[in-house]
Amino acid sequence: MTPTRVLTGITTSGTPHLGNYVGAIRPAVAASRDPGVESFYFLADLHALIKVQQPARVQRSTLEIAATWLACGLEPDKVWFYRQSEIVEIPELSWFLTCVAGKGILNRAHAYKAAVDKNEGESLDPDAGITAGLFMYPVLMAADILIFNAHKVPVGRDQIQHIEMARDFGQRFNHLYGEHFVLPEALIEESVATLPGLDGRKMSKSYDNTIPLFVPREQLKKLIYSIVTDSRAPGEAKDTEGSALFQIYQAFASAEETQAMRQAFADGIAWGEAKQALFERIDSEIAPLREKYEALMARPQEIEAILRDGARRVRERYVTGKMQQLRESVGLRDLSRNFEAAGGDEAANAAPLPVFKQYRERDGKFYFKLVEGEDVLLQSDAFDSPRDAGKVIATLKGAGAGVEVFSTEQAGFLCALRYEGGCEYAWSASSSERIRAALQRLADAESK
Repeated sequence: MTPTRVLTGITTSGTPHLGNYVGAIRPAVAASRDPGVESFYFLADLHALIKVQQPARVQRSTLEIAATWLACGLEPDKVWFYRQSEIVEIPELSWFLTCVAGKGILNRAHAYKAAVDKNEGESLDPDAGITAGLFMYPVLMAADILIFNAHKVPVGRDQIQHIEMARDFGQRFNHLYGEHFVLPEALIEESVATLPGLDGRKMSKSYDNTIPLFVPREQLKKLIYSIVTDSRAPGEAKDTEGSALFQIYQAFASAEETQAMRQAFADGIAWGEAKQALFERIDSEIAPLREKYEALMARPQEIEAILRDGARRVRERYVTGKMQQLRESVGLRDLSRNFEAAGGDEAANAAPLPVFKQYRERDGKFYFKLVEGEDVLLQSDAFDSPRDAGKVIATLKGAGAGVEVFSTEQAGFLCALRYEGGCEYAWSASSSERIRAALQRLADAESK
């Protein structure tokens, strides 16, 4: 059984904090140990350039984030762990996708729209200070995902739109150039905690209310003691609802510990005592990780070697061959080979190779069609997922003339394709001989 490919990107624009650890790092490391999942983790340093123009900060953040993931238990020999900028084919694929991406879709990207709205609210030119990098961010993100045919991408709800855009760009490319990309799905973890910061708002670098993950023990204690609380005195019952202190404690504690703290709140625990309990609970989990982190930070050359090796391996396994196929598909080809193999000018008149094109309709269902030149030979019935449609396509490609094509009245379809292991109903205006010949040409091409 093919494992599910799950891809996670981490932008290298800051120092990891407790919110990153609870909301992303800890659950992702746990998920990476699932034997049914093939995990990809990358440091999105190209994305960082959109909002950070301080080279030293990008470098430092890349080192800190790589060391954080390794200290927290990510095993680079069991996952794909690499730096985005090392996969030089990603910007190339981003350009291919740029050439099929609709500008109207990019106009509706949340980050771009928010920047435009902010400018207009301040009576500025709508595009003042907005770079093409911000505008094209969704295309680069799509390239990150599609180059590995990732099935699932863990994201927050504010990032779902980017996954939908990646699906759209991949679908358009598939429609034009043949079946190359799996259409990814957003993986939303409803149970993942979002930590409040020191002031009660969401912990975020933009609010300057974070608790850095690996600060020294005494600084961690000082930050925790600065968490905003209300004025209720010791002995006075306190509410857990809306309490940043309680929410952070709950993210680190067991169910039993959480219940005990809930009771302590009801019994009127002093805020100082509650903060001390929170500090001790967090430090007990973070201290051994902090020790590993500090050791890794002292050996940056080892982190560099791990990232370079990860990029080398993933390029060899997934990227180099795929990009060659994509170049061929868009027409970036070896002119002498094609010219000689096709017999000179006859290449221009050669019959085009049949192509399966997979797409999604407004009904939310997935379909494929078999196209030869301008002719649609087959139009499939609906599928609930792109993977189901892709499995049928792969089977038909490999079966060639072994597919039996016959007329049918079932469900109003004009023909049926019977092959080993299944039967697919489809609309068709072509003869069974032409369909079988087209499938055979595809099978022959696949075997070369």
